[in-house]
Amino acid sequence: MEDLIFELKRKLVHLSSVIYVIAYCIIKDLFSQRTSLLFLIFVLISLSFAEFLQIKFNKKIPFFHRLYRENERNGFSGSIYLVLGIVIAFSAFEFNIAITAILMMIFGDAASAIIGRLGNHKIDHLRISWEGIIAEFIFDVAVGFIFLNNVPAILIMAFSATIVEVLLKPVDDNLAVPVVAGFAGQSLLMILRIFGLA
Repeated sequence: MEDLIFELKRKLVHLSSVIYVIAYCIIKDLFSQRTSLLFLIFVLISLSFAEFLQIKFNKKIPFFHRLYRENERNGFSGSIYLVLGIVIAFSAFEFNIAITAILMMIFGDAASAIIGRLGNHKIDHLRISWEGIIAEFIFDVAVGFIFLNNVPAILIMAFSATIVEVLLKPVDDNLAVPVVAGFAGQSLLMILRIFGLA
């Protein structure tokens, strides 16, 4: 139960990162994409500096330090990789692909973690349950249908995001999911367009 409560707190903070997407969209509409990317890079630099000071001087960031996993206590937390993943996605991919990949990372990851903790069919060596894997895929597909109208792109992005979440545990999924899912979706769309199928 303690583990579930800890994960719920982490994922509530994780879900709040949708504010970066909203801020990006507002700044992009008011000014330009370059300005909105500069804003995200400023956030990335600020977070990196704050965490550097925390590591260097062993200072705890109020509230958030209680939500760190063991591997984040002496290194950069997931928030750095999350913003970096958002910057890369918005820089490299078409807007709809980027926002889909980012929201798959935010909502799919939360569904996987919370439902996965409640699941009864654990995969021991992966420290995850089948329920978590299925929940991630379903949430990712749902996000895809909101922003994309290409079923093959939605499915390959959802599949890529789920595989990354499950298999690439040493790599921070906040960075890997938007980059890999976005790359898969963008590449497939380009191929489909070459053959006049999209």
